[in-house]
Amino acid sequence: MGAKVAATTPASRRATSRGSLRVVAGNDYEGGLFAPIVVVARDVIGVKRFNQIRGKAIALHSQVITEFCKEIGADGKVRQNLIRTAKQNGGKLGFLA
Repeated sequence: MGAKVAATTPASRRATSRGSLRVVAGNDYEGGLFAPIVVVARDVIGVKRFNQIRGKAIALHSQVITEFCKEIGADGKVRQNLIRTAKQNGGKLGFLA
């Protein structure tokens, strides 16, 4: 008999299914202000192209945050916190729907 390994996931992203854990990915803020626009845009241009554009936008935004942190002399920890905050705010606004 092998040892069981417990998966650790945030409570909001975890669901139980017949005694085992199943990770459920997704956006916690699907009702943001811009969510309907994002969903329509994804449907119109297609998921693959939409994800490419979104990835480029996220990368560009991260670069802007990095340059800002360099300019003011902030360390990497501050940069990571700013990027994390941007992701949370983007989710709340519906950009990650």
